[in-house]
Amino acid sequence: MSSSRPPSAPTSSAPARRSPRSRRRLIAAIAALTVAVAAVVLAFTLDGGSSSSRTAGGDAPAPRDSALLALARRDADDPLALGRADAPVVMIEYADFQCPFCGLFARETQPELIRRYVDKGILRIEWRNFPVFGQESEQAARAAWAAGRQKRFWQFHEQGYGKPRERNRGEFAQDKLVAMARAAGVGDLDRFLEDMRSDQAGAAVQRDREEGYRLGVVSTPAFLINDKPILGAQSAATFRQAIEDAAKAARGE
Repeated sequence: MSSSRPPSAPTSSAPARRSPRSRRRLIAAIAALTVAVAAVVLAFTLDGGSSSSRTAGGDAPAPRDSALLALARRDADDPLALGRADAPVVMIEYADFQCPFCGLFARETQPELIRRYVDKGILRIEWRNFPVFGQESEQAARAAWAAGRQKRFWQFHEQGYGKPRERNRGEFAQDKLVAMARAAGVGDLDRFLEDMRSDQAGAAVQRDREEGYRLGVVSTPAFLINDKPILGAQSAATFRQAIEDAAKAARGE
């Protein structure tokens, strides 16, 4: 880039200039990263639930995206996950406890997916807290994480989504969250409150949220089934097809 100011004389403290070749490599790397991120953002923004894993010609499987596949944590001790850590398909869910469509998915679709795929070792579900509706959403996310510390996350999840709830009307106030934790079988409620208020809870929730933002998630629920993004509480058939396509791809079919 040209400048109207004359170049300064070099000094011993001036940073070393990159060579033209190094600058070209850096620009190429940044461009490649930008394209990759934009592609995922576009997929999350425009995906309407089509779950075909094949190319437009329909003759060969689309290449798998290793960067997206690597987002699955596959931690056998993760209390916010269901299913085998080595399952061929991982469904990551970014969700908010105040999201009505997340609740719809939890009540109407997820139980079928658990029976059909998780219980058979095909699918693993990994939860990501993605609070987007304000303070009560943030509190609910922290409470869910705290319940997980006592191995009761999924029981708390069932309580939180057990029925439709009004958003930001006190349904996830602290006393209600404690009642949900009690109903979920959380044994030590003092520890639950301490964990919920901790910096560790805040960091865990923020980690999940930042992961979602990096992917381009802007609304809930959002899902990543291996490397296939799905936005919204789509039909059970859409999820079945995406899971079965991902299982075939994992087998190399």
